[in-house]
Amino acid sequence: MIRFENVGVRYGLGPEVLNDVSFEIEASSFQYLTGPSGAGKTTLMRLMFLGLKPSRGQLTVFNQNAATLTGVPLAAARRRIGVVFQDFRLLDHMTTYENVGLPLRVLGKDEASYRADVVELLEWVGLGNRLDAYPPVLSGGEKQRAAIARAIIAKPDILLADEPTGNVDPALGNRLIRLFFELNRLGTAVVLATHDYHLIETFPARRLVIDAGEVLDYD
Repeated sequence: MIRFENVGVRYGLGPEVLNDVSFEIEASSFQYLTGPSGAGKTTLMRLMFLGLKPSRGQLTVFNQNAATLTGVPLAAARRRIGVVFQDFRLLDHMTTYENVGLPLRVLGKDEASYRADVVELLEWVGLGNRLDAYPPVLSGGEKQRAAIARAIIAKPDILLADEPTGNVDPALGNRLIRLFFELNRLGTAVVLATHDYHLIETFPARRLVIDAGEVLDYD
């Protein structure tokens, strides 16, 4: 689903942030992405989300060259990717329910066809009593859970999650990871960036380690 071949990235005239990165994300796979702060995890995620193009090498997403994707094909590819950002990126003028249902609206679905699914998912992540709340009044943990629900509601082909358990307590964090694994069991490929090694030990899976601009693969 995603293939990196000798990919390098630099910002402006600075040194390469990533260099000669080569690995694949296969369909229905699950992997953690780890590494020290500043190692390039966010840059790698941006590449996978098609929010950044490589400076060199080739990045292939859904069998399409990312460097040449623009316009409608680029938008179509992005709709197949669910993303949980560290800064949440919820829309302040929409309620929690509306934020989570937005990906389905973008796909042209009628609200009557998805309302029950959105409500059920929000109840599952502990936001059943916050359907009509707007993001400015939500806590950091509540925003995190809303962002996760929005990312998975449309059952994406790939889920990219950047520190998705960073603002929740351990019990809820474990529950969210089980949700990711269940989504993976149903066919979604998952890439989960985390610093929580206890989480990795509790729920083992393939581990991609990024360090000094390189990616090492630990199956």
